[in-house]
Amino acid sequence: MPRVLGVIPARLESTRLPGKPLRAIWGRPMIAWVYENARQAACLDHLLVATDSPEIESYCREQGIPAMMTSREHRSGTDRMAEVMANYPAAIYVNIQGDEPMITPGHLERLLRPFDEAPTTQVSTLKVAIDAETALDPNVVKVVTDPAGRALYFSRARIPYDRDGSGQVLYFKHQGFYAFSAAALKEFHHLPPSPLEKGEKLEQLRFLENGIEIAVVETSHDTIGVDTEEDLRRVEEYFHRVHSQPER
Repeated sequence: MPRVLGVIPARLESTRLPGKPLRAIWGRPMIAWVYENARQAACLDHLLVATDSPEIESYCREQGIPAMMTSREHRSGTDRMAEVMANYPAAIYVNIQGDEPMITPGHLERLLRPFDEAPTTQVSTLKVAIDAETALDPNVVKVVTDPAGRALYFSRARIPYDRDGSGQVLYFKHQGFYAFSAAALKEFHHLPPSPLEKGEKLEQLRFLENGIEIAVVETSHDTIGVDTEEDLRRVEEYFHRVHSQPER
């Protein structure tokens, strides 16, 4: 049984950017970039795409990318991973969202660090520092942690609130990568959507509302999750800069 299984949930029906996993970035579909960047991480024992789309599954098969067809009924990518768990036993499952083509092996190594440091870790995720203006964007999910790096809350609102206007408050964007113990993933799937989760439209709040701790690790490497045409354009520009640089 592999210790760490990476899963890339990918669905074709996106309300804001239809067909986004197969949209081209620098000449290749987005899902190919996510897979190729993630597979470079030595911390993953196996990696596959989990999808409900025959088009995505067909593309993966043609490219030699391991893929599994899953139900269209799943409410979230995490629920889709629970179906994968029934077919691919592992100790730790890593959710690598299919709209994060800028992911690096470093992200995944940091994500798994809490499991190496504390065997009792149930869930981990990442955060990156942002400025106060970016924190106003409801599409940027913010996270607040305690001194030990445990998540206190996630919100689309700007948190924490700078009551005195000191300008000294630190803001952190939540990067949507997760690692789960098998037990935590199974429990999540059997818990009903929680009130805060439904209000904020943030599935990770289901863990916090049910007393399941989330370890949050800071990274300095931000990414652009692709949800809109503008996001796609910005990522395309990023790949153009990176891949146009001369080799040294």
